[in-house]
Amino acid sequence: MKFQAIKGHLGIGTEVEDATYVEAARWGKYRGWRYLLGLMIILFAWLIVGTGASVLVAFAFSGQPDYTVLDPFGKFLFVMVGFPFFLAGVLIAVTLIHRRHPLTLVTAQKKISWHRVGQGFVAWSIPLCLIGVLGQYLFYPDTFSFNSDLAAFALFMPLVVVFTAIQTTTEELFFRGYIVQGASVIWNNRIFLAIVSAVIFTLPHLLNPEAITGGWLTVFSNYFLVPGLVWTVVSLIDGTTELAIGVHFANNIIGFLAIDAPGTAVTVPALFTLSEFHATYVALSALVIIPIFLAIAYKVFKRDEASEPVSQSDQIGGR
Repeated sequence: MKFQAIKGHLGIGTEVEDATYVEAARWGKYRGWRYLLGLMIILFAWLIVGTGASVLVAFAFSGQPDYTVLDPFGKFLFVMVGFPFFLAGVLIAVTLIHRRHPLTLVTAQKKISWHRVGQGFVAWSIPLCLIGVLGQYLFYPDTFSFNSDLAAFALFMPLVVVFTAIQTTTEELFFRGYIVQGASVIWNNRIFLAIVSAVIFTLPHLLNPEAITGGWLTVFSNYFLVPGLVWTVVSLIDGTTELAIGVHFANNIIGFLAIDAPGTAVTVPALFTLSEFHATYVALSALVIIPIFLAIAYKVFKRDEASEPVSQSDQIGGR
């Protein structure tokens, strides 16, 4: 099992079969001003257009732009409806500003290894369900209550699956893909890239209710350490963001469908409802989940053989 992604060579007539997705940033236009312009487009689509869509959802459900008066269905849509616009901003920036294929945000190969995405999903789901869900129940059984309205859960589940897939994939394309590639133009050092991605991922999540409820411990473990740092490191090790895409989806979909707790960003009719948010347990359990996940991802599962590289027309571009 290889932990190190073998670097290839870029350019006309050269081998790129083993190139990493970070190197793929140089297959298009990559001067600094392009990343600044790309970021402006992405932030406009995410924060301005996406927020406008959220306000429209609030008006549609309650007649006023107030998140707190919405029912669970409305609150979920309010939070999630901006992500398709966020995704559109990322795709526009990469294709029009950087003039390269959006696939290069994930891999330098010609197609995504959905097998590896699935491995990430399974490798994270197993310890999360055992430690994060079952373990929490064993420690705090009195705070758990079963949601008897299974009809509402069944109706809500398809919506949650679709929007969660859009949300987590978009965040991976941006934070693990675009941000890491942009930072690599400044300094292609793995420690630097991991820290930059972790910090930038943490910043917008500071406004989440969990950050306020759980304090610095939740901010460090739930945002900086796990999704920010660990998921970036495995992406740099693999040379693709495939594993992280599967992990992120597993993390959020299980969080949404398994447990609904007060003080969380999204309220959904999950299978179980908690009477309180156990911030300390959630934070400390991450320290147990991480090594189990790494053992499954790199000892149990094996990486696929590299597929064909992205076509030459998508590899070459001036700065």
